[in-house]
Amino acid sequence: MLFKAIKMLWYFIVGNICALFLYESKYIQGRYFEGKYFGIYSRGWQWVVNDFKGRVFLGINKDIRLPISIGNRINNYKNLNFDPNDLQIFQGTGKYFQAQDAKITIGRGCYVANNVGFITTNHDIKDPSKHVEGKDIIIGENCWIGMNSVILPGVVLGPNTTVGAGSIVTKSFPEGYCVIVGNPARVIKKLS
Repeated sequence: MLFKAIKMLWYFIVGNICALFLYESKYIQGRYFEGKYFGIYSRGWQWVVNDFKGRVFLGINKDIRLPISIGNRINNYKNLNFDPNDLQIFQGTGKYFQAQDAKITIGRGCYVANNVGFITTNHDIKDPSKHVEGKDIIIGENCWIGMNSVILPGVVLGPNTTVGAGSIVTKSFPEGYCVIVGNPARVIKKLS
């Protein structure tokens, strides 16, 4: 018990020092930084310290101003809109947020599994050395994006949409309240 308390205090102290220099303050708040004893025992500080190790020792994600697991990538974090209470979106591995030329908006209460890609622009099929114009991706509140799924440019998912594992979402489902699966993704179940 004492070892765990010392470890958590270490995360809190080092995390706060890192937060002063590496992150925008809006990303170092919310439910993952709250709790007993001023949040010392919170998961958020563990994420900050682990992210710091990746930035300093591996040079990964060093330009991103929010705590992100070292196995994930974000192109242009300034084009991401999400609730800081949902920082868990950027933990885990293999997630790719390609927000180069357009925005990715993720609604409150969403969960994103490992190895999910959000792609706002693609290569031009006539000249692969160029990109086509980016299109925003909008994910509604309380959505769940299953493992190995890909969300393509311009997709809008309404609230309470579940994307089955391995799905390729090529079109929008703005009404939400559904389960979509497949390649290309299609509705298999409506939710009330």
